[in-house]
Amino acid sequence: MESSVVIGIDGGGTHTRVLVADLRGTRLAYVEGGASSLHKDRNAVHNVRQAVLDALTSAGRSLDDVRYVTAGIAGYDTPEDLAWVTELTNIPGLACPRQHVNDAVSAHAGALQAKPGIVAISGTGSNIWGITENGQHLSNYAFHHYAPSAARFIAYEAVYEAIAGNRDATDEQLVSDMLRHFQVDSIEALAEYARKGFQADRRERDRHVGQFAPIVTEQALRGSGIAAFVLDRAIHQLKVGIELVATAFQEDEVRVALIGSVLASPYVQRALIDQLAAGRNKRYVVEPPRHEPVVGSVLLALKALGQPEDSWMLED
Repeated sequence: MESSVVIGIDGGGTHTRVLVADLRGTRLAYVEGGASSLHKDRNAVHNVRQAVLDALTSAGRSLDDVRYVTAGIAGYDTPEDLAWVTELTNIPGLACPRQHVNDAVSAHAGALQAKPGIVAISGTGSNIWGITENGQHLSNYAFHHYAPSAARFIAYEAVYEAIAGNRDATDEQLVSDMLRHFQVDSIEALAEYARKGFQADRRERDRHVGQFAPIVTEQALRGSGIAAFVLDRAIHQLKVGIELVATAFQEDEVRVALIGSVLASPYVQRALIDQLAAGRNKRYVVEPPRHEPVVGSVLLALKALGQPEDSWMLED
């Protein structure tokens, strides 16, 4: 049993993160690989399996040593998705139980240790996930609400505003960076590129456009009117999504953690915290995530095995 391990997988974003830990939660190995979602990468199955094998090798363990696997996978939104999601961890020789959840579940487990509260996620994707005081799991998706705040959305919106002519002197640097990013020499050329659909491959198109998002968040801090307009609109929908999920909570005070590259940007984080403070339905306590989502997956695996929480030695 001394060689027994659990594996936590975080399949949110553009990379797969795999953490191997012993049954006390002590980190043994950490590996990153390509994206785990078939929506983002056709090689998702290979990416996840190879990352798991590499992590085990790094930890000095074999497939026979694995007692449990928990994988939080972006894009696992419906029961129908389970077919491709389970294939990710269907590694020949891996005989232990496997648990598959949406990546927001792993993020919540890491950020708030699966205690009551809400995590708002905005990076390559967007999701708002809560666990209430009575253990109810709830996403803003249940309301058919989506906060279009993921990197690709704010980047697309900034491009659309610039092409549409809704720009002024405050946007000169943003537009200059935009033309450089898309390798064109004028707004007219950018409009022509956009009219042709940017790129034919949807995955590659969204990836490339989304890479412009950090410029949008940076230029909002520098006073770009377009960047601020686009982000403020996204921030409002994040607030609405959090408030929708919060309606299921009984207490007046709700813990909130903010996760993802977009929400890590100073402009977005500060504005959302301010808007939540001005909210009318609950009192929100925004706190830093305690652990990374991949650690959350390990925590869920240990919990599934019945390992006592007071023995866990989880560290990021």
